[in-house]
Amino acid sequence: MLENTPKNHIKRTRVKVCGITRIEDALSAVDSGADAIGFVFYEKSPRYIQEEKAADIAGKLPPFVTKVALFVNASEEKIRSVLESVPVDILQFHGEETPEECRSYGRPYIKAVRMHDDVDLFQISGDYFDASALLLDSFVEGTQGGTGKTFEWSIVPSNLNKRIILAGGLTAANVADAISKVSPYAVDVSGGVEIKKGIKDAAKIEEFIQEVMHAK
Repeated sequence: MLENTPKNHIKRTRVKVCGITRIEDALSAVDSGADAIGFVFYEKSPRYIQEEKAADIAGKLPPFVTKVALFVNASEEKIRSVLESVPVDILQFHGEETPEECRSYGRPYIKAVRMHDDVDLFQISGDYFDASALLLDSFVEGTQGGTGKTFEWSIVPSNLNKRIILAGGLTAANVADAISKVSPYAVDVSGGVEIKKGIKDAAKIEEFIQEVMHAK
């Protein structure tokens, strides 16, 4: 007779590679083990991608790869246009979008939080209670992410009842340390695996994901 004992669950930190602008970079990320690909629909970003190009890349990805659309204070018209033309799985809001705005599209969403000493993640977690996760990024005045700078990981509470995606200045050299300190659900990398802004390096992607896989 089999004993009714729970199965062991292996914790695995997921990886999102953001700021994809080329199909070869998307496929390099997927081949290296990335779980998600991010497209930036923010025209002021050097990693901005047009809808038609994003749709072409998304359509060439294999199954089980999550496609994320990133917006910064975008108009409803812009967001709905992307949703109509690109096979998006989840929305990522990186600006000052209200909880009502985030949930108004009836899609899973991630809310980005720019971290500084006065941020109350418990309050934000409550306000955005239906968010799939909070993405924690570095705060730099006048910049909406993609700064290449880390923040003080120790300010992330360990008892937050919300999935955390860690971003901000992550590279192969520091991601294992970041995971050991924060234990995030996932990590998000962009500049840390680039040759230049918007152009990824396949070797850097591979090295980064290997570091994540072996982190404890």
